[in-house]
Amino acid sequence: MRTQPPVRPEPRTRTLAAPPSLTPLLARGALLSPLKRPRPDASAPATRLALSGVRVDLAHLATYERVCGFATGADALPVTYPHVLAFPLAMRIMAGRAFPLPLLGLVHTSIEITRYEETAATSEYELGVQVEKLAPHRRGTQATVLTEARAHGELVWESRSTYLARHRPRDRNPGQDENRGQDEDRVRDPQHAPPADPATTPAAPSPEGPKPLPAVADWCLARDVGRRYGAVSGDRNPIHLHPLTARLFGFPRAIAHGMWTVARCLAEYGPRQSVRVRAEFRAPVLLPGTVTYAARGSSFELRSGDRVHLTGDVRPQGPRGA
Repeated sequence: MRTQPPVRPEPRTRTLAAPPSLTPLLARGALLSPLKRPRPDASAPATRLALSGVRVDLAHLATYERVCGFATGADALPVTYPHVLAFPLAMRIMAGRAFPLPLLGLVHTSIEITRYEETAATSEYELGVQVEKLAPHRRGTQATVLTEARAHGELVWESRSTYLARHRPRDRNPGQDENRGQDEDRVRDPQHAPPADPATTPAAPSPEGPKPLPAVADWCLARDVGRRYGAVSGDRNPIHLHPLTARLFGFPRAIAHGMWTVARCLAEYGPRQSVRVRAEFRAPVLLPGTVTYAARGSSFELRSGDRVHLTGDVRPQGPRGA
């Protein structure tokens, strides 16, 4: 008889008086990381963090828009911007002792964003973040983080991000090579193969599969893209900032933030009001470098040659509950 997983109680909400400071949180997460042993049956943090009365700094918003390629001046937030607003809350949870996955080495593998209504730059918001669940993954343990934004008490925006902590699954045969695909790629391209993780698998289209999306534009990415996005987002992970610090984690050069790549694609895709966005981060974007933005209908992707870095789609979304 199969044992049913326990029903997780609703998390208790803790409302903060001010946004957490990111620098000590990142330092704390780094110090605690070696002490954590991730496993999918671990308990997720039972607390939901909330922050009310959040107003958008219009100068900061304009800087974010310029860094990501969005048009400036409109009274509407880019669909990815609430993720940045809530990032300190997410880091407060993920850098804490109760979060069972190590912050260092955590890989952002996907995001799904739903905007139910227009999110005005002049509105006041209540933000909430919680770890929705932990789940086994073929390469470790994956956490789903739910982020919400409310205006006038109504949910207007939410996202679900998945983060992967790599480790050998308990039920895996130790003799199996779980990174065989990545190792084969290293042999083919040893100078540009990043460390083995789920975001490094080449994704060339199969001869029997769908054709690649048609190219729309080629982008030449400067070496400081990671530093500029890190400054505006607060995500100063060393793999994004400089080749020397990136090499400490096995990358030949600094890599672009996944959230920058999806924001840049959505800026090119064009503004939409009520939408649902899904994106999967498939392979790192090395800086500097040249990538191709491609799109057809609701789908888009970012690639260089046959290597696909990001896939996604944008679809209309009705009001919540419709």
